[in-house]
Amino acid sequence: MRPYGSPEQLEFRRKRAVALLKQGYQPVEVARQLGVERRSVRRWKASYLQEGLKGIQARPAAGRPPRLSPREKSQLERALLRGAVAAGFPSDLWTCPRVAALIEARFGVCYHVDHIGRLLHSLGWSPQKPTRRAVERDEAGIQRWLKQQWPGIKKKRTN
Repeated sequence: MRPYGSPEQLEFRRKRAVALLKQGYQPVEVARQLGVERRSVRRWKASYLQEGLKGIQARPAAGRPPRLSPREKSQLERALLRGAVAAGFPSDLWTCPRVAALIEARFGVCYHVDHIGRLLHSLGWSPQKPTRRAVERDEAGIQRWLKQQWPGIKKKRTN
């Protein structure tokens, strides 16, 4: 399991361990002081002896690099804020398939629909459900009924 901390923090800890070892501390004591396993200290010592400082340097995090650059992600967010209708869709509802189609059209990058939610979450977006209303709903008629008929139906409070 990868330890907590940024690569720079982890490198600093390894350098601190090497410095303590050079001062004459035993690996067990160094491990206790730094709160790590003694096997880690021994591994760092071996890397340092074999490769020098290069052996204990921070390495970039493993994993596939993102397909969209930070600049492209900000462009995507601006396009999303303009709305789905502005992007050429019939309604102003963003769905994962629509966002995937927008990304492919704008940036030439094909994302699987299941990954779009993670991408949107990384941008600070959260899933929203639209308010469902009947197409036949008559707002003016509802307000008229509330003002004219509801007061006569509503029970009066008795003291």
